Amino acid sequence: MDERIKKQIEFALEIDKEKNIFRQTHLSNNGRNENDAEHAWHIAIMSYFLQEYSNEKVDIARVMIMCLIHDIVEIDAGDTYAYDSEGLKTQNNREKIAKERIFSLLPTDQKKEFISIFDEFEENQTPEAKFAHAMDNFQPLILNNSNDGGDWREHNVTAKQVYGRQSKTKDGSKKLFEITDMILQENIKKGNIKEV
Repeated sequence: MDERIKKQIEFALEIDKEKNIFRQTHLSNNGRNENDAEHAWHIAIMSYFLQEYSNEKVDIARVMIMCLIHDIVEIDAGDTYAYDSEGLKTQNNREKIAKERIFSLLPTDQKKEFISIFDEFEENQTPEAKFAHAMDNFQPLILNNSNDGGDWREHNVTAKQVYGRQSKTKDGSKKLFEITDMILQENIKKGNIKEV
């Protein structure tokens, strides 16, 4: 076996570990906690069939690969809950170290490509990154809504926190932000999200 495919297989086995990183979000209809790989698959396929709602025309293949790799770093860095203020303070540094180790398993050309795609997502400047972020925000929102806001209630999340997080949705899709706002307003009325 040549060195290139050996490295690619090693990377394939490494990213399998993403299936063991569990998120705070639960599967729809009060299912178990979702893992990172399920989340990545879900937002990648959602980006394909919801691409008509992107604010700008996007290279959908790039959006999908961005969705698929954006949480690979959590194999080392762990999942940082969106509303964990302490965890968020160290998230970037943990993910930077993880990015270097995990993507370095690939052949050099692919390492550069994956890091470039990952960094593009993080920087959130291109239409593709903005739409991928919209998917990353919209998917847990609809899952949580399908569970009657259970994750928001469990973590005592406030409207200010949720709207702060969801502000990136608007940058990628005004239409999906309209739906987001409707869902959030319903959950604030129900008491699932605190108004303070």
